[in-house]
Amino acid sequence: MRWDWEAVGDFMPRFWDGLLVTLQALALGALLAFALGLVWALALRSPYRAVRWPVAAVTEFVRNTPLLVQLFFLYYVLPEWGLTLSAMATGVIGLGLHYSTYTAEVYRAGIDGVPAGQWEAATALSLPRVLTWRSVILPQAVRRVTPALGNYVIAMLKDTPMIFVIGVMDMLGQARQFAAETFLTVEAFTVVGIAFIALSFPASLLLRALERRLVR
Repeated sequence: MRWDWEAVGDFMPRFWDGLLVTLQALALGALLAFALGLVWALALRSPYRAVRWPVAAVTEFVRNTPLLVQLFFLYYVLPEWGLTLSAMATGVIGLGLHYSTYTAEVYRAGIDGVPAGQWEAATALSLPRVLTWRSVILPQAVRRVTPALGNYVIAMLKDTPMIFVIGVMDMLGQARQFAAETFLTVEAFTVVGIAFIALSFPASLLLRALERRLVR
């Protein structure tokens, strides 16, 4: 096998384009997952079965089906019902919806971990329920679960290449297209693999440092 540095140079402009798309999909998907996950977590704690049961059914369904199947469903089945989304929007929604079911469990654990005395103090002060959640419970819960949420961002980064199957030209998509045109597969896919390591490994170290700081 011969390593071709010139091929690496030719691939780099496409790689940067793909990296930007990957980071955009990751950032938007993570924001959606965090927001939806909190909504699911609060809905699952609702005293009303009419709210709690449908949300539990949806989250279990999403959590127990592969992300790849969900992407195909969103991209190819929804247009049959009159809802057509761009490939990028589908990828972001697919990633965000899939991981929101996991972040919901993280939020739930964080909320359950808030000491009972905090609830009792809020009740003793006659704080409105919304204010209790916003100013007392959620700030403490989110602080507790921040490292766990970060782990799911790293997991989402590793799943981001799946959006290539619906036509999003992320890093993997750019590498696949470059390899098809030049037959130089080793250089393109190696660069993409190194890029994922370069992104995920420092992020893991940062999360460990953050976790150690939060548990002090």
